[in-house]
Amino acid sequence: MPMNAALEGISSEVQATHAHTVSWVAGLLRSRISAGQLAPGTKLSEQKLSEALGVSRNTLREAFTVLSGESVVQRIPNRGVFVAAPQAEDVREIYRVRRLIEPAAVLWGELPPEALDALDAIIDRARTALAAGSVRDMADANQDLHKALVDLSGSASVAELMEKVLAQMRLVFHALATTPDFHSHYVERNAALVAQLRAGHRDEAAAELRRYLDAAELELLEHIGAV
Repeated sequence: MPMNAALEGISSEVQATHAHTVSWVAGLLRSRISAGQLAPGTKLSEQKLSEALGVSRNTLREAFTVLSGESVVQRIPNRGVFVAAPQAEDVREIYRVRRLIEPAAVLWGELPPEALDALDAIIDRARTALAAGSVRDMADANQDLHKALVDLSGSASVAELMEKVLAQMRLVFHALATTPDFHSHYVERNAALVAQLRAGHRDEAAAELRRYLDAAELELLEHIGAV
C-alpha cells in the first residue's frame, strides 16, 4: 500500500492533540507497519510524512531513530529511511522475545469469558480466510490472535512490547505473501490452543505454544534460506 494511503484517516483533531510527541509519531508508523499497510522497502519521505502528520522534520527524525532502534525502519546513507526487511538474526530475536512473553501471558494472564469469546471470534475469521485462500486475512487473524494472547497479561508495558514485535513480524510475513501454506497450517494450531485455554488447560497450552513458536521460527528461517 502506498505511504499516503496508509496514513489516511488521521483526523486533524488527533494530529493537533498528539503530533508534537515523538512517541505518537513512532507509534502511528509502527501500527501502520504492524497492520501491513507499509511494506518492506517503502521509502518514508520526510516531506510527505511531516506534511501528512503535521509534525516538524526534527520530530519525525527522532521517531525514525526510535523505529530504527526497533529494527522496524532502516536508514540508508544518501538514500533515506525505508521500512526494513528483516534478516535471519532479526527473526531469531523476534522469537526469543515471543517465547518469553506469550507463554507467560497464556499461563498467568486473566482469562474472563469475554476474552475467550474474542479469541474464538479470531479463530472464526482465520478459518474463513483459510477457506477463501486469503493469505493476507490469515496473517491478519494470526497477528490479532497473538496480540490478544499477550493482552491477557493486563500489562500496558507488555502490550507495547508486543506491538513492536508484531510490527517486525508483519515485515517477515511480507516475505511469505505468496506462501499460503505457512499460514494455513497454523490456523488449526491456533484453534487447538484456544480450545485448551477454554478447557482450563493452561500448562498444556503454554507448553504447546512454545513448541509452536519453535516450529514457526525454524520454518521462517528455512524460507529465507538461513537454515
